[in-house]
Amino acid sequence: MSDDDAPELSPEAQGCRALCLDLPDATSDFPFGTAAEAFRVRRKIFALVTRHPKVGGEHWHVNLKADPELVPGLVAAHEDVLPGWHQNKRHWVSVVLHPDLDRELLEQLVEDSYDLVVSGLPVSKRPMTH
Repeated sequence: MSDDDAPELSPEAQGCRALCLDLPDATSDFPFGTAAEAFRVRRKIFALVTRHPKVGGEHWHVNLKADPELVPGLVAAHEDVLPGWHQNKRHWVSVVLHPDLDRELLEQLVEDSYDLVVSGLPVSKRPMTH
C-alpha cells in the first residue's frame, strides 16, 4: 500500500509523521491496512499512527515505545498519554494527537521511542546518531 491509499491525516498527525520520518533511516509502511502507518528503523517499529474512537475520539493517536520504568509516570502526568492501545502496556504508550498537545512532549517521546528501538539493534545495524 502507498501513502496515496492512506486516509487524510489531521495536521497534528501530519506533524507527528514528519517527526518520525526526520529521524535517521526511518521508513514507513502500512502493515495493518491503510488506517495505521508504522514507522520503522531497520525494520523495527518505533511508532504507529492510527485513529480509533476508544483512544482519541475523533483525533489520531501515535503508539510509541517507552521505558517501562517511565510509563506509569507519563500516563499519570499527561492526560494525552495513555497506556499503549493494542500494544504491551508496560512498554508502549498512546499519545492523542490534538491541537493542544505539547509539541515538545511529542518530540521527546518520538525520539525516546526511536532511541529505545535503536539501542536494541546490533551495533553494526544501528544508523548514524541523530
